[in-house]
Amino acid sequence: MRVNDLTVPGRCLVMGIVNVTEDSFSDGGQWLDVDAAVAHGRELAAQGADMIDVGGESTRPGATRVDAEVEAARVAPVIRALAQEGIPTSVDTMRASVAAAAAEAGVAMINDVSGGLADREMYRVMADTDLPVCLMHWRTVQFGDAAGRAEHGGDVVRDVHESLGQLVDNALAAGVVRGNIVLDPGLGFAKSREDNWALLHALPTFLAGEFPVLVGASRKRFLAAVRTGRGLQGAPADADPATAAVTAISAQMGAWGVRVHNVPVSRDAVDVAAAWNAGGAPGGARG
Repeated sequence: MRVNDLTVPGRCLVMGIVNVTEDSFSDGGQWLDVDAAVAHGRELAAQGADMIDVGGESTRPGATRVDAEVEAARVAPVIRALAQEGIPTSVDTMRASVAAAAAEAGVAMINDVSGGLADREMYRVMADTDLPVCLMHWRTVQFGDAAGRAEHGGDVVRDVHESLGQLVDNALAAGVVRGNIVLDPGLGFAKSREDNWALLHALPTFLAGEFPVLVGASRKRFLAAVRTGRGLQGAPADADPATAAVTAISAQMGAWGVRVHNVPVSRDAVDVAAAWNAGGAPGGARG
């Protein structure tokens, strides 16, 4: 399988999030039960998600890492059940052993927010499974807590470009196929509000590169701040309209995919962007 096999012709892919965790920042505890997680993944697919991103460990600020065995036990049954129903999945993990368990369960993509840096065996597993992989930028000393802001040498866009290039070199050196690589600039991970907006402003420079780009802005605090700046409530779910706006703009610019919590509004945004770019109604709709 290659990234091209997952790519949706004519529009941006929508990746729906299923957090099988106790403490994720937006929906921790809601889908911790396997049956509930599978049902939620099934629901997101019915709402228009092209892929379900299944994670068993929170990376929110202040989160505590779980044991590898616990993480694998959370994600593998969900991935297996969805795969058996023909629903493509990705696994959101920084551990090689969990990625391997997910591959055995039928996962279609490995999504590592550490870009392969948190586990020295990850690149080998990526290469051995021959699956599409997403390498994300996250400059941190100790993976597992997205709190704080990293130093990016005064130019976050240049730093992310250079760092992603190094991650690609690492993956290729380990045997990962070029056609299996997707990149993610890592919005919200050890980045300030200004950093995140600078990266979105520079999105065309990432899209102009060799590798497809996944945008993961959903419900991040810098989007919630759009509302709080007007004196309105800024809980994570309140950022869904701003997330949909980022989705629409990213899709219109040519992003490969968006990773979102609220699938219906972002799928609508993706379809609007596709129709706008094509000059015709999405899916051949009339009216």
